[in-house]
Amino acid sequence: MPPWAVGRRLCHPGRAGRRGVRYVDFVSNKVNKNVLRAGTITAGTALMLLMSSPAFALTRDDGDDPGPGLSVIETLGLYVALPIVLFLVIAGLVMVGDKSHKQAGSKG
Repeated sequence: MPPWAVGRRLCHPGRAGRRGVRYVDFVSNKVNKNVLRAGTITAGTALMLLMSSPAFALTRDDGDDPGPGLSVIETLGLYVALPIVLFLVIAGLVMVGDKSHKQAGSKG
């Protein structure tokens, strides 16, 4: 590349170069704006969650009558096993319904 062409875009010899076209904003600035927007929303959401958490959860309210706590097995069953079982049941029903639909459609 000749020294006078460093930093310049070489065009086809039969076509005029488009020197008047300039970008107003870099593409990377738009990415940075999106990152900044996502960070702001995340920080705002985290702040709202922290502010809405119970500040004095150890003090009982009037009329508060908590029941007995759950054991570890009950907690794991309720919050881990039960959602997995429900997911598998729903996925199985969808698969059975899809297979029967394909079989009925292929006969006709």
